[in-house]
Parts: sequence; structure tokens; C-alpha cells
Amino acid sequence: MRILNRDLVCRQAVALVTDYLDDALSRRQRRRFEAHLRDCPNCSRYLEQIRLTIDTVGHIEPETLDPDVKNELIDLYRRYNEE
Repeated sequence: MRILNRDLVCRQAVALVTDYLDDALSRRQRRRFEAHLRDCPNCSRYLEQIRLTIDTVGHIEPETLDPDVKNELIDLYRRYNEE
């Protein structure tokens, strides 16, 4: 039963990662999120992976992408937004 509760908290934490990185959480939400990170190595690792992804992707210039890769990324984005 305890694992189920932790999974629910982790799912909630994962859903808040973007808002956390955008500094869009209330002070209370931020404290709760950071408290969860202190106790959860998996969510901490996930946050670092997202930070690394943002940092890496943030340095890619659209004109340097292969046209096939660019089209695939656009298609993935469109499919994601349809869900």
C-alpha cells in the first residue's frame, strides 16, 4: 500500500517538473516539490534529465538540423498536441 501512495506522489511530482523549472509554482507547491525531491532519488534524477535535455536542446539551431530530423520532430510535436 505504501508503494502505491509513493507512486501517486511521484506522478504528481513529474507533472510539476515543467512548472518548477519555469518558476511557476506557488511557494507552497515549490516547498512540497523540493521536499519530495529530497526523499526521492528517482524524481531527482528525472528532474536532472529534464534539465540536461533542455540545456542540450536549447543549443540546437533549427538550420543545423537535418530536414528529416526536423520533420520528425514537428510530427512528434503535432501528435503530442493531439492527445
